Amino acid sequence: LRALRQQSPARVIVAVPVAAPETCELMEKEADEVVCAATPEPFHAVGLWYEDFEQTSDEEVRKLLERAQEERRAPRAQGAREVRVDVPAGDRVALEGDLALPEGAIGVVLFAHGSGSSRHSPRNRQVARALQRFRLGTLLIDLLTPEEGEEERYTRHLRFDIDLLADRLIGAARWLSRNPLTGHLPIGCFGASTGAAAALVAAAREPRLVRAVVSRGGRPDLAGEELAAVRAPTLLIVGGNDQPVIEMNCEAFRRLRTAKELQIIPGATHLFEEPGALERVAQLAAEWFVRHFTEARAHRSEEARY
Repeated sequence: LRALRQQSPARVIVAVPVAAPETCELMEKEADEVVCAATPEPFHAVGLWYEDFEQTSDEEVRKLLERAQEERRAPRAQGAREVRVDVPAGDRVALEGDLALPEGAIGVVLFAHGSGSSRHSPRNRQVARALQRFRLGTLLIDLLTPEEGEEERYTRHLRFDIDLLADRLIGAARWLSRNPLTGHLPIGCFGASTGAAAALVAAAREPRLVRAVVSRGGRPDLAGEELAAVRAPTLLIVGGNDQPVIEMNCEAFRRLRTAKELQIIPGATHLFEEPGALERVAQLAAEWFVRHFTEARAHRSEEARY
């Protein structure tokens, strides 16, 4: 902390998940602010308060810091400002969402979050920011209402209600198609975990609305018999170390009857937390959406001529 002070920072904030009370008191003398989630007594040792206390290597920290610097320096598409929206999704349900449209957007991607997740998922938000740099609009929505989300914390049954999630995605896609800001843009779905199955079911039921699908570590197998009805080009992305999900995706891939690709990211686990893994997911997704949105726009222009 004293070495940091020599770099003349505006403020020094120490943030730790758990520490002894006396340690926090010592840090308060050196830092401008100390944030600590838990100060148990007796403390004994840090490792006692973790289920998993695996150490983070210097190399991992270095790569994470480099990635953060790159994200700050990366050019943003003009006008990719996020606005809060309420999206009507049928059955008198309005879903909370965040819509971002870069200048000159060529399409909009609707995010279908996975098991127990929400529109605030840091992984999906990272992917959304990357897509925006490719002139792709993004709509991140909570597929459950706040009341349903609270209930889901205890029952965990709605996350596997693929019909419900798909119906709400369809409602959101219809809202995008009627919205003056997005109605002229092709729509795609980016699904994670069970959200991938919902995205594929939505694509099967609304082929003229959903023009491309990307699944990240998803459960496309849960789309069941509707896989064969999907017409939207579909990209399945799986971590190379996520063996059970690889098998599920391979089975779903065989049942798809549309333009399709299966990409396996070497060394990645289910959440793509390894350095560079999520960036690769975002790159593959962006290229997929750009390619197929461009084709959809060209097809629409051709239809308009006749």
